[in-house]
Amino acid sequence: MRARPYEFITVAHEGRLTLLTIDRPAAFNALNAAAHEEMAAAFDAFAADDDQWVAIVTGAGKAFCAGHDLKQQAAGGGLVTPSTGFGGLTARFDLTKPVIAAVNGVAMGGGFELALACDVVVASSTAVFALPEPKVGLAALAGGMQRLPRAIGTKRAMALMLTGRQVPAREGLDLGFVTEVVEGDPLPAARAFAAEILACSPMSVRATKEAVLRGLDVPLEQALGEQWDYPAMRRMLASEDAVEGPAAFAAKRPPVWAGR
Repeated sequence: MRARPYEFITVAHEGRLTLLTIDRPAAFNALNAAAHEEMAAAFDAFAADDDQWVAIVTGAGKAFCAGHDLKQQAAGGGLVTPSTGFGGLTARFDLTKPVIAAVNGVAMGGGFELALACDVVVASSTAVFALPEPKVGLAALAGGMQRLPRAIGTKRAMALMLTGRQVPAREGLDLGFVTEVVEGDPLPAARAFAAEILACSPMSVRATKEAVLRGLDVPLEQALGEQWDYPAMRRMLASEDAVEGPAAFAAKRPPVWAGR
């Protein structure tokens, strides 16, 4: 395991898995300006590292992320976020590597939006989600107003967003924005998901994520035609992995993915 030093987050590499932990437990892992920049830098490094194929984001202590540091805003610090969005992720639309949220506690405001920007959400049964921005005179400007309706439907999303109501993890599972609920620490289940993803070709995984997300906003016929020209799909089709997979299947052996 390799770790990189930051002040407000920790980043560890476990083989091909990057584990990013928000580490401001005294502030329920709310992100101040410096924490945002550290998150953005960590995701930049993950995106650029050919040896890192999957990421997990979680929080230290009893919270996942309580959103923006409102004390910083009240002191005149504003709501500035990196160009890649809240936590360096919510506006990172070119990331085809999968990201898993291990939600270990409260995920409020931007913290909920951070989870919504992940591809898989594993939550502790004690986790709670909310977009409470209207309660403090703000709005969910880091993707919550766009991603939550796409995930659970407009009417159900409106009921949560217009009231700021807190949603327990099991209700989130029923609504559809949580993938799995576990008792206790969600990190082992998140690692299990990561292991299953890592057993697949990373080229295929990235092509799949890209095609799904880009296909959501266009007609089906258009998506089926355009997917062949998506960058990750073209890289997959021309990759060593596209040769290795069928060869391993024919030889009845496990594939050895090169990731290129």
